[in-house]
Amino acid sequence: MGAGKGNTGKRRAGRGGRTKIKARRAARGEYELVHPPCVQQRALDMEEVRAVLEAGEVDVAEDELRWLLDGCSMFLEAHQLLGRLALARGDVELAHAHLRRAWDLGMAALSRSFSGRLPYARRANRPFLEAGRELVRCLLARGDRDAALEVARRLWSLDPDAPLGVEQLLAEAGPPQ
Repeated sequence: MGAGKGNTGKRRAGRGGRTKIKARRAARGEYELVHPPCVQQRALDMEEVRAVLEAGEVDVAEDELRWLLDGCSMFLEAHQLLGRLALARGDVELAHAHLRRAWDLGMAALSRSFSGRLPYARRANRPFLEAGRELVRCLLARGDRDAALEVARRLWSLDPDAPLGVEQLLAEAGPPQ
């Protein structure tokens, strides 16, 4: 609608409004990501995607994830899953695009001087931390070990106890050349 009758100036969730991911204090020194309303409104859709993936229907899941992103570009978990699926089928460049977007969305919620913990144990943090792990895999596949190490170091600083297996990924990639 234009500036005419009926336009209240409000933006729809998902296309405007409060669409940034934020970090809020959850406990002493611990934070959790707060996803925008458009993500929260699509929680049931994401459950359906997980069920479809579990059933092995990857094409259906990818279509649903793209649909979710069309309505909510800040849907970090949708980017993370699309990146993981692309990486699994060997499409490293598409994987990189989705995983980098997911990582950047999460990092934008943290200030440069952020020194708190973002525990994997908190459900809201998992898609971001898992996107970081998958981004490390993707960067290693692209031969960019320095960038992979940078992401890995940031993951370790956010939750040194997270069961992400980043150390193993780096070890399997071998020493820097």
